[in-house]
Amino acid sequence: MRITEVTLWHVSVPLPAPFYPAWIPGLPQNANHFTLIRIRTASGLEGWSAGPAMGHERRGLGDLLGPYLLGERADDIASIRQRLREMSYLGWHVGWLEAACWDVLGKARGVPVYKLLGGEPGRVQLYASTGDVKDGKARAAELEARRAEGFEAAKLRVHKATLQEDLEQIETVRRAMGDGFAMGIDANQGWRVAVVADAPLWDLDRALRFGDRAAELGYLWLEEPLQSDDYEAMAALRARTGIAIAGNEINHVGLPEVQVMLEKRCLDVYQPDAVFAGGIAETWRMVQAIAAAGARYTPHTWTNGIGFAINLQLFAASPWRADSLLEYPVSPPGWLPQYRDGLLKQPWQHERGWLELPTAPGLGFEIDPRQLARYGSRFFHGTHFRVAVRAVLDRGIKTAKEVGAVRANRLTQRSAALDKATTAGEDLLAAFCPRVAATPRTSWKLP
Repeated sequence: MRITEVTLWHVSVPLPAPFYPAWIPGLPQNANHFTLIRIRTASGLEGWSAGPAMGHERRGLGDLLGPYLLGERADDIASIRQRLREMSYLGWHVGWLEAACWDVLGKARGVPVYKLLGGEPGRVQLYASTGDVKDGKARAAELEARRAEGFEAAKLRVHKATLQEDLEQIETVRRAMGDGFAMGIDANQGWRVAVVADAPLWDLDRALRFGDRAAELGYLWLEEPLQSDDYEAMAALRARTGIAIAGNEINHVGLPEVQVMLEKRCLDVYQPDAVFAGGIAETWRMVQAIAAAGARYTPHTWTNGIGFAINLQLFAASPWRADSLLEYPVSPPGWLPQYRDGLLKQPWQHERGWLELPTAPGLGFEIDPRQLARYGSRFFHGTHFRVAVRAVLDRGIKTAKEVGAVRANRLTQRSAALDKATTAGEDLLAAFCPRVAATPRTSWKLP
């Protein structure tokens, strides 16, 4: 289980048409960009993960990862989480890397990650998640196409300059789709990014007026209607409006932020994305807290096919799997499954709005080496030898030897302690993997 190789790629999968994400108005996206990691263990097992990117901003990440991860045990989730937390102090939010270790763990045990968390095979129902902003007529036509494909639910995006323009969309769409089609709305106010074009910044009054009208029209939930750290305003909104309030999708703090929000009763539905929130173990701790508080969970999945796979595993193990819906990003003509999942041998294709859970061990996907060669650019390949040479060049042979000896001693002591615990019958994952039971709740799956 000891990590012996770390490899990183910049990946850019061209899209068939420009995609205009609601969360960055004015900046068309022509490619699906992300950073890809592969770890290898001494036994030859491989684990993969990915983090969304704007371009090559992680160019220097390997210089930090090599000394931190090489020699660690992939099954020592507690230590891996601590290493990644320490990296955040140095300016890198890299919780998404942790999922590669879970990929290794599932493969070592021959089961999907959701089974490690207590889940069982089966299928989940999806909602079609749009990504751009349109007027009501155009959106209704789009959702009619999704309904024809078998979807029974979808999510709209609102981000127009005025309240009236946003209301026009949801009113027109509801008239067109009728009462038998379930819908939610994402306002993208939680982490507003207006670096190119300006965008409206909602206050409590606008969120209340919009939420009340959406509730009248039968919409089921409203995501990120206010800034993500404005806890008091979100709690006030939730208490005063008739629509379920959702959010917490981009959470870099992890469980402590969720605990604050649960205490203040900010949300009805929590949507932490493991790619941003510190990884699978940290997100599973959040799922436990959400269940204990009587709230609900279904993850944000708008990253790429690998990020979707990571969050699919968590949702599949959660107690809300049977009576909730999982986000399925699809926004033609630019954002389609084969481009969203551009490096996977098999894209995550739905069947009439349902998705069969993968039965392959680990995260449940395979990387297509031809696609990786076509769209990926390797920028770091770390082994013990390469990192040792770099340390000598940077610090000199004497200091490099001193640092190496200290770290080797720590890793040896840690591994011995883990081996002793395993011999005594302890499961190293037991602290993270109890089955979570939700308190009684009202289903928000379909009307």
